[in-house]
Amino acid sequence: MATLCRPAVSVPEHVITMEETLELARSRHHDHPQLPLALRLIENTGVRTRHIVQPIEETLKHPGFEERNKLYQSEAKARVPAVVQRALDDAELLSSDVDVIIYVSCTGFMMPSLTAWMINEMGFASDTRQIPIAQLGCAAGGAAINRAHDFCTAYPEANALIVACEFCSLCYQPTDLGVGSLLSNGLFGDGVAAAVVRGEGGTGIRLERNGSYLIPKTEEWIMYDVRATGFHFLLDKRVPATMEPLAPALHQLARKHGWNASDLDFYIVHAGGPRILDDLSKFLQVPPEAFRFSRATLTEYGNIASAVVLDALRRLFEEGGAAHTARGLLAGFGPGITAEMALGCWQDTTYEMTGSEVE
Repeated sequence: MATLCRPAVSVPEHVITMEETLELARSRHHDHPQLPLALRLIENTGVRTRHIVQPIEETLKHPGFEERNKLYQSEAKARVPAVVQRALDDAELLSSDVDVIIYVSCTGFMMPSLTAWMINEMGFASDTRQIPIAQLGCAAGGAAINRAHDFCTAYPEANALIVACEFCSLCYQPTDLGVGSLLSNGLFGDGVAAAVVRGEGGTGIRLERNGSYLIPKTEEWIMYDVRATGFHFLLDKRVPATMEPLAPALHQLARKHGWNASDLDFYIVHAGGPRILDDLSKFLQVPPEAFRFSRATLTEYGNIASAVVLDALRRLFEEGGAAHTARGLLAGFGPGITAEMALGCWQDTTYEMTGSEVE
């Protein structure tokens, strides 16, 4: 079965703290009638630090969509290769072993996709399949895992490479003064992540079932308004409450597999904000500690969009992984409102080879 191996994650070198974010909001929007509300919402995110591809002084400028998209392309080409190489090394594969590249990003645009550049520049075979996903937002990390699972199910000996590249800071719009926009200015960060799904072998999560669910009539709750100035992020105030209608979909997926979503060994989910994690704990009936990896990503990096799920999984690996055959849930949430969900068991190749866990 397909195994999701250890992800590699990188965040840019420029850092902005919660305190700096709040001070910027106070100084730039001192006369905003809803500034106290926006400040309170930003503080409640729990985001302590975020990493961005430019110094904050440059980020606050808007040279135009053309220049920003050029920067997206150059930064992606500069930062993706090292992360991909680490993911391949962790999976003990070469670029020539990869059969499909699934590239997810919602913060810039390229055609052909970065996948074409990767094939030309990084040693991937010319017949490597390309699956770029650009319009699922934060849910795309979960979708990439699921499409890799589907591909490796169809081609059991194949290997899939997932790449998530998100430079949310390049979507900053200085003229957007809605409370949702001000909140997003203090929530989102930049990051690049990659992971391999091996059709055979590998240590990590053996993927067993996946599913998707869209809450009807919510397509305008998280969306881009695309203008001459680029992507303008729109966030409805009802979004934080979406875990109540999504939790039943998670329960149903688990039941189809003969599992209980409230009684699993690990949970790797997208951390859009603390309310999301608090509500998941409530509606899945699991302790808050179950989402410690997602909360750590939110605290240290902010919401890095499609890369969150991979970073949360990286943290599970860094903790030592899970027990052999431990059962878990992965999920990404995003525009639609959409949930991309997966179930799997921890597979330790060392255990498989020796018949016992090695310290």
